[in-house]
Amino acid sequence: MEKNILDRINDYFEYMRESFGENILLDLDDIQSSSKEQNVKNVMKIDNSKTIERNELDKISMVKDISTEKNIELTVANDWQNSNSIDELHLKINNCMECKLGKTRKNFVFGSGNPNADIMVIGEAPGADEDEQGLPFVGRAGQLLTKILESISLSREEVYIANIAKCRPPNNRRPEKEETDKCEPYLLKQIELIKPEFILSLGLTSVDTLLKKTHKMADVRGKLLDYHGTKMIVTYHPAALLRNPNWKKFVWEDVKFLRRLYDEYLEKKAN
Repeated sequence: MEKNILDRINDYFEYMRESFGENILLDLDDIQSSSKEQNVKNVMKIDNSKTIERNELDKISMVKDISTEKNIELTVANDWQNSNSIDELHLKINNCMECKLGKTRKNFVFGSGNPNADIMVIGEAPGADEDEQGLPFVGRAGQLLTKILESISLSREEVYIANIAKCRPPNNRRPEKEETDKCEPYLLKQIELIKPEFILSLGLTSVDTLLKKTHKMADVRGKLLDYHGTKMIVTYHPAALLRNPNWKKFVWEDVKFLRRLYDEYLEKKAN
């Protein structure tokens, strides 16, 4: 039997151990000594209470080629949660099809910037330009975000930029709850890996999703909020400023507030 098939079988039983406990017994020697054409019988005991017999190994769907059967998972469920770096997480989730946006996107927009950033910028969802390039905030709103960051002496390379949703909603509509529910865990893992000192939340979709509450911008902007121990500041999304230029003065106040807090943090860290 080919080695890669055995590896897949082993992955499957690792998954079963995760699901049903550590007392799963599997004799791979019987499998290895049998030819691929032969029927194979192996007995698996789960928690010493149930016995499952499986014949005809080729009929076990769990050993289908995962490169062509996307609905077959041979690895432990939610393995991406064990990622130890941003790059590893990206590799494990960039083919996500958990919601309907996976079927309409051109590119999965994971995030970009410094994986060790002190400041994480979180927006709503990719637009057309982001979907085309696979990068967050690269369209008109993104260009404005770059200028906003530069106004407080920050570059895009110093911060980390991501969105609540990783795929573009059709016609740039607001992501639906089902979509944010599927995608938010990825963002939470990004936050866990980056460990930012500050979050700059852009727009109500971002803050409402993160804090699990409906807000009015006037009630949350200009204030220091807490997000599971991380300091969070909320301001208008750059796309909103393109429609309402008068709001730029509020954003300027908010990012100056962020800069002041960040400078205080850097000074304390230096001492």
